[in-house]
Amino acid sequence: MRGKETFQIGIHPINWVGEDVREHGADTTYETILDDIQRLGLTGTEMGRKYPQDRAVLKSELDARGIKLVSQWKSVLLSDPAYREQELAAYREHVRFLSEMGSTVISTAEVGGSLHFDPRRTPNEKEVLRLDEDGWRCLAEGLNAAGSIAREYGMKLAYHHHGGTVVESPEEIDRLMELTDPSLVWLLYDTGHAFYGGADPLQVLRKHYDRIAYIHLKDVRPAVLDEARAEGADFVTCIRKSVFTVPGDGCIDFAPIIAELVGRGYDGWAMLEGEQDPALHPPYDYARNALQYIGALLEAERGKE
Repeated sequence: MRGKETFQIGIHPINWVGEDVREHGADTTYETILDDIQRLGLTGTEMGRKYPQDRAVLKSELDARGIKLVSQWKSVLLSDPAYREQELAAYREHVRFLSEMGSTVISTAEVGGSLHFDPRRTPNEKEVLRLDEDGWRCLAEGLNAAGSIAREYGMKLAYHHHGGTVVESPEEIDRLMELTDPSLVWLLYDTGHAFYGGADPLQVLRKHYDRIAYIHLKDVRPAVLDEARAEGADFVTCIRKSVFTVPGDGCIDFAPIIAELVGRGYDGWAMLEGEQDPALHPPYDYARNALQYIGALLEAERGKE
């Protein structure tokens, strides 16, 4: 049973179809995903690679099920000044699309230096290339410019700290927040990626709450993570090993996180994410269990009133 929440709970299609691991859910149709979301009683989703690319068709399919498109991931390469102009032009087009769909936040992540997302990297490389001083400065300037574009459309750039990228650790999250304009660059707080990057998710929430515009609720299987780290596995290999799961199925204690969100009156969207092999972890069942888990925590907070 769902509790009374101040924030809105939605779900990411990555629970059904992998974004970084393409074989996960490769045969799943968007109709299956949207029908499951509707059955779960949820009204918010992010864009997924199986969703219709035609805007009219996408809007029709979402409207027919009472589902809103909350956001869509946007990779950016702003740490390299040579890419800024083309990246900002592409960002404006992305913002226009999301604005037309009624979204208010743009999930945004720098891919420069990443093994898997940076188009300048070669397949034989093994390490994420961390930013130098010039890289940090260029990234901050570029994100401020992208955030200004978002603001033109009444939207917020929500920066997604993310495993396998240059903004992964708690120190890197702190630095990004320090270097960027608080009125232009917000934070997409992701519990699973915070833990993966070596942070205490609750501490990240408390430290940067005033910058949080959007949330992903994700859990971690610590034994899988430890094994993957011992093997020197990269980020995508960790996904293949199902290091992530939905809230309530891993090691993160969501009780104080939910208490913090309720206590502070967070009223934005929080997306459930699992990002695991759907053949081994049935998406609908895992999502239902996660909703029951979060619902119980919300009921506990309600009981404290």
